[in-house]
Amino acid sequence: MTKTELIMPAGATSWTWAVRLLERWREEEERVDWLLEKLPRELPPAERARVQALLVGTIRHLGRIDAHLDKLMTRPPRPVVWAGLAVAGFELLEGGTEGHSARVGHHLVEKIKSLASAKEAGFANAVVRRLAERLAAETAPTADAPIEDIVTYHSHPEWLVQRWRMRIGHESALKLVEWNQSPAPVLLRWRATDEGAPKPEWLTPVDGTADFYAAASGHWPELAELIKAGTVQVQDAATRLAVDLLAPQPGETVLDLCAAPGGKSLAMADRMGTGTLVAMDLMGRRMPRLAENLQRVPSGVTATAVAGDLLRGGARALTAKQLPSTYAAVLIDVPCSNTGVMRHRVDVKWRLHPDSFKRHALQQLDLLLAAAERVAPGGRLVYSTCSIDPEENEQIADAFVRRSRGAFSLVRSELSLPWETGHDGAAAFLFQRDASS
Repeated sequence: MTKTELIMPAGATSWTWAVRLLERWREEEERVDWLLEKLPRELPPAERARVQALLVGTIRHLGRIDAHLDKLMTRPPRPVVWAGLAVAGFELLEGGTEGHSARVGHHLVEKIKSLASAKEAGFANAVVRRLAERLAAETAPTADAPIEDIVTYHSHPEWLVQRWRMRIGHESALKLVEWNQSPAPVLLRWRATDEGAPKPEWLTPVDGTADFYAAASGHWPELAELIKAGTVQVQDAATRLAVDLLAPQPGETVLDLCAAPGGKSLAMADRMGTGTLVAMDLMGRRMPRLAENLQRVPSGVTATAVAGDLLRGGARALTAKQLPSTYAAVLIDVPCSNTGVMRHRVDVKWRLHPDSFKRHALQQLDLLLAAAERVAPGGRLVYSTCSIDPEENEQIADAFVRRSRGAFSLVRSELSLPWETGHDGAAAFLFQRDASS
């Protein structure tokens, strides 16, 4: 689909931006993170943050909001009016002080007058009043509630929740959807090597991890300074699983595949201190971020970004830059369903289909087999995903070992279930290559 240009009037507010971006998301199916990249650079940080909060929050709860809107309207309104009502629905869920519902309704009416028409503003006013009443009367369903109640209240596709209930049980499935619906804090990895360096009081350690912290809201200027200084890296604690399993050593040659945007690359370089790190990914919109992150590696690490297709000429892309064709340690973090990171990627649940897992699995095994060719004899290979589903994890690992015909053995694996670990879901598998193969 050809994407139309997004045109906004001068002086557009954060609310107007959120409505227009939501309308664009629904009409043209653009990813949320890509839409947020369209915000003008001159937009003040506070305004930018509010746009993100409104857009992400609305899409996170869209199933619940839309279920009520469908019952309150006899026919669909214009897309911009629907988007305004949906954002207002999220504002009602956010809550506030006394009179909050009335303020949300009044603000919606005034905005719809300018975005649509006075007649449509009157329609929106009638709908939002009844929407506020319905949302206020709701109660959260229990694990044994009808699945229709669970998927509506927690805004998930029914087929996906049913799938999880069959795999992990009703209680765990409910915990997972509740986790996905909770706002995601900013998590970061502390990079400073000085163990005595003081940490700001607004950083809270993440349980069960070393060097990972949650940043309290309202401290973006201070956090931006820490990022600029290279003291911290914004990164979820689940990313440590793959890096811990690979355990890159000082002086080693390490290859990071499907590496962009480079958070794991930087974490491995920090572990190494010295050595050679090569990070490869397809040419695309995330490559500049990868190159930027590689500029932050310790001075003793030689880091190189390579744009190349692992499945089609990956070895040639390496030799073209006079880089080794095999490495002591290789990590591949494959594209996946993202079922472990839906708290962050709120639109994933609306983009997945029942056949998505099979399609991902076919590509994942091909990528893992290609990555294995880059592992030196006796070397280590880590396969990782941000999925919690076995088709993309254990089943791929088993298939790979069978296909390797004894060349690789599974040494260890790790799985993060977010409702248990308190951070994103992820899986990682460490394989060892036979020294004689």
